[in-house]
Amino acid sequence: MRIIVSPSDNAYFNIASEEFLLDSYPDAEIFLLYINAPSIIVGKYQNTLSEINLPVVEEKGIKVVRRLTGGGAVYHDTGNLNFSFHSKNTSGEFMDFSRFTEPVLHLLVEKGVPAKLEGRNDLLVDGMKFSGNAKLVRKNKVIHHGTLLIHSEMQILADALKVNPLKFVDKAIKSVRKRVTNLAPYFADGVSTEDFRTWLIEQVQKENPDSYIQPFSDEEIEKINALANQKYSTWEWNFGFSPDYNFSKAIKIPAGFIEVHLDVSNGIIQDAKIFGDFFAQAPIEEIENLLKNKKHEIEELRLVLSKINLQLYFGAASVEELLEVFK
Repeated sequence: MRIIVSPSDNAYFNIASEEFLLDSYPDAEIFLLYINAPSIIVGKYQNTLSEINLPVVEEKGIKVVRRLTGGGAVYHDTGNLNFSFHSKNTSGEFMDFSRFTEPVLHLLVEKGVPAKLEGRNDLLVDGMKFSGNAKLVRKNKVIHHGTLLIHSEMQILADALKVNPLKFVDKAIKSVRKRVTNLAPYFADGVSTEDFRTWLIEQVQKENPDSYIQPFSDEEIEKINALANQKYSTWEWNFGFSPDYNFSKAIKIPAGFIEVHLDVSNGIIQDAKIFGDFFAQAPIEEIENLLKNKKHEIEELRLVLSKINLQLYFGAASVEELLEVFK
Protein backbone atom coordinates (compact mmCIF):
# COMPACT_ATOMS: atom_id res chain seq x y z
CA MET A 1 0.00 0.00 0.00
CA ARG A 2 1.31 3.41 -1.01
CA ILE A 3 0.90 6.10 1.65
CA ILE A 4 0.72 9.70 0.42
CA VAL A 5 0.68 12.85 2.53
CA SER A 6 -0.60 15.71 0.40
CA PRO A 7 1.78 18.68 0.18
CA SER A 8 -1.15 21.08 -0.23
CA ASP A 9 -3.87 22.56 1.99
CA ASN A 10 -5.89 23.63 -1.07
CA ALA A 11 -9.22 21.78 -1.16
CA TYR A 12 -9.42 22.05 -4.95
CA PHE A 13 -6.10 20.19 -5.21
CA ASN A 14 -6.86 17.60 -2.55
CA ILE A 15 -10.31 16.66 -3.82
CA ALA A 16 -8.91 16.53 -7.37
CA SER A 17 -6.11 14.24 -6.17
CA GLU A 18 -8.67 11.58 -5.25
CA GLU A 19 -10.07 11.44 -8.77
CA PHE A 20 -6.56 11.52 -10.23
CA LEU A 21 -5.47 8.54 -8.14
CA LEU A 22 -8.69 6.67 -8.90
CA ASP A 23 -8.24 6.98 -12.66
CA SER A 24 -4.45 6.76 -12.84
CA TYR A 25 -3.84 3.74 -10.62
CA PRO A 26 -6.79 1.35 -11.02
CA ASP A 27 -4.96 -1.59 -9.42
CA ALA A 28 -3.02 0.19 -6.67
CA GLU A 29 -3.73 0.15 -2.94
CA ILE A 30 -3.35 3.75 -1.73
CA PHE A 31 -3.80 5.60 1.56
CA LEU A 32 -3.98 9.38 1.11
CA LEU A 33 -4.02 11.97 3.89
CA TYR A 34 -4.62 15.69 3.58
CA ILE A 35 -5.42 18.76 5.66
CA ASN A 36 -7.45 21.54 4.04
CA ALA A 37 -7.54 25.24 4.73
CA PRO A 38 -11.13 26.31 5.60
CA SER A 39 -13.43 24.64 3.07
CA ILE A 40 -16.88 23.14 2.72
CA ILE A 41 -16.99 19.85 0.84
CA VAL A 42 -20.45 18.99 -0.48
CA GLY A 43 -21.72 15.60 -1.60
CA LYS A 44 -21.97 14.92 -5.31
CA TYR A 45 -25.78 14.97 -5.36
CA GLN A 46 -26.37 17.99 -3.15
CA ASN A 47 -27.66 21.45 -3.96
CA THR A 48 -24.62 23.46 -2.89
CA LEU A 49 -26.42 26.71 -2.12
CA SER A 50 -28.87 24.95 0.19
CA GLU A 51 -26.03 23.44 2.23
CA ILE A 52 -23.92 26.53 2.92
CA ASN A 53 -24.37 29.84 4.67
CA LEU A 54 -23.24 31.95 1.73
CA PRO A 55 -22.64 35.25 3.60
CA VAL A 56 -20.38 33.48 6.12
CA VAL A 57 -18.60 31.56 3.35
CA GLU A 58 -17.91 34.78 1.46
CA GLU A 59 -16.90 36.77 4.54
CA LYS A 60 -14.39 34.16 5.70
CA GLY A 61 -13.10 33.18 2.25
CA ILE A 62 -14.13 29.54 2.66
CA LYS A 63 -13.64 27.41 -0.45
CA VAL A 64 -16.62 25.31 -1.56
CA VAL A 65 -15.87 22.09 -3.43
CA ARG A 66 -18.06 19.27 -4.72
CA ARG A 67 -16.59 15.79 -4.24
CA LEU A 68 -17.18 12.61 -6.22
CA THR A 69 -18.90 10.70 -3.43
CA GLY A 70 -22.43 11.06 -2.13
CA GLY A 71 -23.44 11.94 1.40
CA GLY A 72 -23.68 15.27 3.18
CA ALA A 73 -21.75 18.51 3.39
CA VAL A 74 -18.79 18.75 5.78
CA TYR A 75 -16.59 21.59 6.99
CA HIS A 76 -12.80 21.27 6.79
CA ASP A 77 -10.10 23.40 8.37
CA THR A 78 -6.57 22.85 9.66
CA GLY A 79 -8.00 21.19 12.77
CA ASN A 80 -9.53 18.47 10.59
CA LEU A 81 -7.61 15.48 9.22
CA ASN A 82 -8.91 13.79 6.07
CA PHE A 83 -8.04 10.25 5.01
CA SER A 84 -8.79 8.38 1.81
CA PHE A 85 -8.36 4.66 1.12
CA HIS A 86 -8.19 3.49 -2.51
CA SER A 87 -8.65 -0.25 -2.93
CA LYS A 88 -10.01 -2.90 -5.25
CA ASN A 89 -13.74 -3.35 -4.82
CA THR A 90 -14.85 -6.63 -3.32
CA SER A 91 -18.37 -7.61 -4.33
CA GLY A 92 -20.97 -6.96 -1.66
CA GLU A 93 -18.84 -4.77 0.59
CA PHE A 94 -19.84 -1.33 -0.68
CA MET A 95 -21.99 -0.46 2.33
CA ASP A 96 -19.54 -2.01 4.80
CA PHE A 97 -17.58 0.93 6.19
CA SER A 98 -15.87 -1.05 8.97
CA ARG A 99 -12.92 -2.29 6.91
CA PHE A 100 -11.61 1.22 6.30
CA THR A 101 -12.51 2.76 9.64
CA GLU A 102 -10.82 0.01 11.67
CA PRO A 103 -7.34 1.62 11.70
CA VAL A 104 -8.83 4.81 13.15
CA LEU A 105 -10.84 2.94 15.76
CA HIS A 106 -7.94 0.67 16.72
CA LEU A 107 -5.69 3.72 17.16
CA LEU A 108 -8.19 5.57 19.32
CA VAL A 109 -9.00 2.58 21.51
CA GLU A 110 -5.27 2.02 22.09
CA LYS A 111 -5.04 5.69 23.14
CA GLY A 112 -7.91 5.22 25.58
CA VAL A 113 -10.62 6.96 23.55
CA PRO A 114 -13.92 4.96 23.54
CA ALA A 115 -14.69 5.46 19.85
CA LYS A 116 -16.98 3.26 17.76
CA LEU A 117 -18.64 2.96 14.38
CA GLU A 118 -22.33 3.71 14.70
CA GLY A 119 -25.06 3.70 12.11
CA ARG A 120 -23.99 3.40 8.51
CA ASN A 121 -20.93 5.60 8.26
CA ASP A 122 -20.26 7.70 11.38
CA LEU A 123 -17.58 7.38 14.06
CA LEU A 124 -18.75 8.51 17.49
CA VAL A 125 -17.36 9.09 20.95
CA ASP A 126 -19.69 9.64 23.90
CA GLY A 127 -22.59 9.76 21.44
CA MET A 128 -21.08 12.61 19.43
CA LYS A 129 -19.79 12.41 15.87
CA PHE A 130 -16.14 13.12 15.11
CA SER A 131 -15.91 11.43 11.71
CA GLY A 132 -18.18 11.11 8.69
CA ASN A 133 -17.34 8.67 5.90
CA ALA A 134 -18.36 8.21 2.28
CA LYS A 135 -17.64 5.81 -0.57
CA LEU A 136 -17.45 5.63 -4.34
CA VAL A 137 -16.98 2.67 -6.69
CA ARG A 138 -15.69 3.17 -10.21
CA LYS A 139 -14.07 0.69 -12.59
CA ASN A 140 -13.84 -2.00 -9.89
CA LYS A 141 -12.04 0.44 -7.58
CA VAL A 142 -13.43 1.77 -4.32
CA ILE A 143 -12.61 5.06 -2.63
CA HIS A 144 -13.43 5.31 1.04
CA HIS A 145 -12.74 8.68 2.58
CA GLY A 146 -13.47 10.22 5.94
CA THR A 147 -13.02 13.28 8.09
CA LEU A 148 -11.53 13.41 11.57
CA LEU A 149 -12.31 16.38 13.79
CA ILE A 150 -9.20 16.96 15.89
CA HIS A 151 -9.43 20.60 16.99
CA SER A 152 -11.66 22.15 14.37
CA GLU A 153 -13.28 25.59 14.84
CA MET A 154 -16.71 24.41 15.92
CA GLN A 155 -18.41 27.79 15.85
CA ILE A 156 -17.30 28.44 12.27
CA LEU A 157 -18.35 24.90 11.36
CA ALA A 158 -21.82 25.56 12.75
CA ASP A 159 -22.12 29.00 11.17
CA ALA A 160 -20.80 28.02 7.72
CA LEU A 161 -23.18 25.08 7.37
CA LYS A 162 -26.18 26.88 8.84
CA VAL A 163 -28.87 27.73 6.30
CA ASN A 164 -32.55 28.62 6.35
CA PRO A 165 -34.38 25.44 5.23
CA LEU A 166 -37.29 27.52 3.92
CA LYS A 167 -35.13 29.18 1.26
CA PHE A 168 -34.83 26.13 -0.97
CA VAL A 169 -37.22 23.52 -2.30
CA ASP A 170 -35.47 20.76 -4.23
CA LYS A 171 -34.97 17.01 -4.54
CA ALA A 172 -31.29 17.06 -3.65
CA ILE A 173 -29.79 14.98 -0.86
CA LYS A 174 -29.94 16.93 2.42
CA SER A 175 -27.21 16.84 5.03
CA VAL A 176 -28.21 15.41 8.39
CA ARG A 177 -26.84 17.54 11.22
CA LYS A 178 -25.64 15.67 14.28
CA ARG A 179 -23.90 16.68 17.47
CA VAL A 180 -20.19 16.79 16.73
CA THR A 181 -17.05 16.89 18.84
CA ASN A 182 -13.31 17.29 18.50
CA LEU A 183 -10.96 14.50 19.53
CA ALA A 184 -8.30 16.73 21.12
CA PRO A 185 -10.14 17.06 24.48
CA TYR A 186 -9.96 13.29 24.88
CA PHE A 187 -6.18 13.45 25.21
CA ALA A 188 -4.69 14.72 28.46
CA ASP A 189 -2.17 16.92 26.66
CA GLY A 190 -4.33 17.54 23.61
CA VAL A 191 -3.17 16.55 20.14
CA SER A 192 -2.37 18.44 16.95
CA THR A 193 -3.71 17.45 13.55
CA GLU A 194 -0.17 16.72 12.40
CA ASP A 195 0.58 14.46 15.39
CA PHE A 196 -2.65 12.54 14.89
CA ARG A 197 -1.74 12.14 11.21
CA THR A 198 1.61 10.63 12.23
CA TRP A 199 -0.12 8.23 14.63
CA LEU A 200 -2.59 7.15 11.95
CA ILE A 201 0.16 6.53 9.42
CA GLU A 202 1.99 4.38 11.98
CA GLN A 203 -1.24 2.46 12.68
CA VAL A 204 -1.85 1.80 8.98
CA GLN A 205 1.76 0.68 8.56
CA LYS A 206 1.37 -1.68 11.51
CA GLU A 207 -1.77 -3.21 10.01
CA ASN A 208 -0.31 -3.24 6.48
CA PRO A 209 3.35 -4.34 6.76
CA ASP A 210 3.92 -3.95 3.02
CA SER A 211 2.95 -0.25 3.07
CA TYR A 212 5.43 2.47 2.17
CA ILE A 213 5.43 6.27 2.09
CA GLN A 214 5.80 7.78 -1.39
CA PRO A 215 4.95 11.47 -1.94
CA PHE A 216 3.36 12.79 -5.10
CA SER A 217 5.89 13.24 -7.90
CA ASP A 218 6.25 16.57 -9.69
CA GLU A 219 4.48 15.06 -12.70
CA GLU A 220 1.57 13.87 -10.55
CA ILE A 221 1.26 17.29 -8.90
CA GLU A 222 1.15 18.94 -12.32
CA LYS A 223 -1.66 16.64 -13.47
CA ILE A 224 -3.63 17.11 -10.25
CA ASN A 225 -3.33 20.89 -10.53
CA ALA A 226 -4.61 20.69 -14.11
CA LEU A 227 -7.65 18.67 -12.99
CA ALA A 228 -8.27 21.08 -10.12
CA ASN A 229 -8.19 24.04 -12.52
CA GLN A 230 -10.35 22.37 -15.16
CA LYS A 231 -12.97 20.93 -12.81
CA TYR A 232 -12.75 21.27 -9.05
CA SER A 233 -12.23 25.03 -8.88
CA THR A 234 -15.03 25.82 -11.35
CA TRP A 235 -18.46 27.25 -10.65
CA GLU A 236 -19.92 24.75 -13.15
CA TRP A 237 -18.85 21.76 -11.01
CA ASN A 238 -19.20 23.18 -7.52
CA PHE A 239 -22.50 25.04 -8.01
CA GLY A 240 -23.88 24.48 -11.51
CA PHE A 241 -23.89 20.69 -11.12
CA SER A 242 -26.56 21.04 -8.41
CA PRO A 243 -30.01 19.50 -9.01
CA ASP A 244 -32.85 21.80 -10.05
CA TYR A 245 -34.28 23.85 -7.22
CA ASN A 246 -36.62 26.68 -6.29
CA PHE A 247 -35.13 29.50 -4.25
CA SER A 248 -37.02 32.10 -2.26
CA LYS A 249 -35.94 34.74 0.22
CA ALA A 250 -37.32 37.96 1.66
CA ILE A 251 -35.43 40.86 3.24
CA LYS A 252 -36.19 44.31 4.62
CA ILE A 253 -34.00 47.17 3.43
CA PRO A 254 -34.47 50.96 3.66
CA ALA A 255 -36.26 50.91 0.28
CA GLY A 256 -38.85 48.46 1.60
CA PHE A 257 -39.68 44.78 1.80
CA ILE A 258 -38.34 42.69 -1.12
CA GLU A 259 -39.08 39.03 -1.84
CA VAL A 260 -37.50 36.99 -4.63
CA HIS A 261 -38.51 33.61 -6.07
CA LEU A 262 -36.19 31.82 -8.52
CA ASP A 263 -36.53 28.63 -10.56
CA VAL A 264 -33.00 27.34 -11.12
CA SER A 265 -31.75 24.52 -13.36
CA ASN A 266 -28.08 23.52 -13.55
CA GLY A 267 -27.30 26.67 -11.60
CA ILE A 268 -28.97 28.89 -14.23
CA ILE A 269 -32.00 31.06 -13.39
CA GLN A 270 -34.90 29.93 -15.59
CA ASP A 271 -37.55 32.20 -14.10
CA ALA A 272 -37.59 35.02 -11.55
CA LYS A 273 -40.38 36.75 -9.66
CA ILE A 274 -39.90 39.81 -7.44
CA PHE A 275 -42.46 41.02 -4.90
CA GLY A 276 -42.47 43.70 -2.22
CA ASP A 277 -43.78 46.99 -0.92
CA PHE A 278 -41.15 49.14 -2.64
CA PHE A 279 -42.19 51.96 -5.00
CA ALA A 280 -41.28 51.21 -8.63
CA GLN A 281 -41.34 53.77 -11.42
CA ALA A 282 -40.68 51.13 -14.08
CA PRO A 283 -42.09 47.60 -14.57
CA ILE A 284 -40.35 45.15 -12.24
CA GLU A 285 -40.80 42.55 -14.98
CA GLU A 286 -37.86 44.21 -16.74
CA ILE A 287 -35.58 43.17 -13.87
CA GLU A 288 -37.10 39.68 -13.81
CA ASN A 289 -36.31 39.25 -17.50
CA LEU A 290 -32.73 40.45 -17.04
CA LEU A 291 -32.20 37.79 -14.37
CA LYS A 292 -33.25 34.94 -16.66
CA ASN A 293 -30.45 32.78 -18.08
CA LYS A 294 -27.98 34.18 -15.57
CA LYS A 295 -26.06 32.08 -13.05
CA HIS A 296 -27.43 32.02 -9.51
CA GLU A 297 -24.04 33.34 -8.46
CA ILE A 298 -23.41 36.59 -6.64
CA GLU A 299 -20.67 38.00 -8.86
CA GLU A 300 -22.72 37.51 -12.01
CA LEU A 301 -25.80 39.02 -10.37
CA ARG A 302 -23.71 41.93 -9.09
CA LEU A 303 -22.65 42.60 -12.68
CA VAL A 304 -26.29 42.53 -13.88
CA LEU A 305 -27.58 44.84 -11.15
CA SER A 306 -24.69 47.29 -11.45
CA LYS A 307 -25.78 48.12 -15.00
CA ILE A 308 -29.33 49.03 -13.95
CA ASN A 309 -30.74 52.29 -12.64
CA LEU A 310 -32.07 50.62 -9.51
CA GLN A 311 -33.83 53.76 -8.31
CA LEU A 312 -36.37 53.32 -11.11
CA TYR A 313 -37.39 49.93 -9.72
CA PHE A 314 -36.67 49.92 -5.99
CA GLY A 315 -36.18 53.51 -4.90
CA ALA A 316 -33.20 54.11 -2.62
CA ALA A 317 -31.62 50.65 -2.87
CA SER A 318 -27.98 49.81 -3.51
CA VAL A 319 -26.58 46.86 -5.44
CA GLU A 320 -25.12 45.33 -2.27
CA GLU A 321 -28.42 45.63 -0.41
CA LEU A 322 -30.29 43.88 -3.21
CA LEU A 323 -27.71 41.12 -3.53
CA GLU A 324 -28.59 39.97 -0.02
CA VAL A 325 -31.95 38.69 -1.25
CA PHE A 326 -30.19 36.29 -3.65
CA LYS A 327 -27.93 34.69 -1.02
